[in-house]
Amino acid sequence: MTTVLLMRHGRTTANAAGVLAGWTPGVQLDETGAGQVRTVGERLSAVPLAAVVSSPLERCQQTAAAMLAGRDLELQVDERLGEARYGDWTGRPIKELAKEPLWKVVQQHPSAAVFPGPDGEGLAQTQARAVAAVREWNATLGPDAVWLACSHGDVIKAILADALGVHLDQFQRIVVDPASLSVITYTDTRPFVVRVNDTGGDVSALIPPKKKRRGRRAASSDAVVGGGAGTPA
Repeated sequence: MTTVLLMRHGRTTANAAGVLAGWTPGVQLDETGAGQVRTVGERLSAVPLAAVVSSPLERCQQTAAAMLAGRDLELQVDERLGEARYGDWTGRPIKELAKEPLWKVVQQHPSAAVFPGPDGEGLAQTQARAVAAVREWNATLGPDAVWLACSHGDVIKAILADALGVHLDQFQRIVVDPASLSVITYTDTRPFVVRVNDTGGDVSALIPPKKKRRGRRAASSDAVVGGGAGTPA
């Protein structure tokens, strides 16, 4: 089983100002966001990460850098984990965008939403590239890996929707706050969504168990009927 920790970047100056940053260069973490990611980095310090992969945007690379503290890893960058390309919506206030006809499409039928302008993309395209990136990194890192992908709210929501097996039109039901962790374990049969929008829980359950030299039992792809007893303490 390969486990990916999906981390949204910490709060930014654009988040605080209510502006849709998109791919605007130079958008960085504000003081609150910097504190958020330091806290997460400390929480994850005991979790052995096989890789830390980031969106190319500054706010994600700043966040990912905090996850690398004390680790002998280099930051990997994957453009497919980059923010949705909002086209002409980029840089505009959210309260202004909420008055646009497209806003209702994004809210009610996001799979049909294509952002305006030559640089705009559809949310379905965003989901396809992001899911492809996660699955490719899973294959590269192997079945025992725990790795972290630092990305953006809509991108992480789209990946979670795919893992949950729900249509993209339902992804607005998912909440992904700044500096939150969402965790997916991928097995041969199905993904298991382990956490969503975790902003402060204990992470000891994310540490892989020690390998046994003999008679190691393969991790099961089956879901426990009745829900099971949870992760052992």
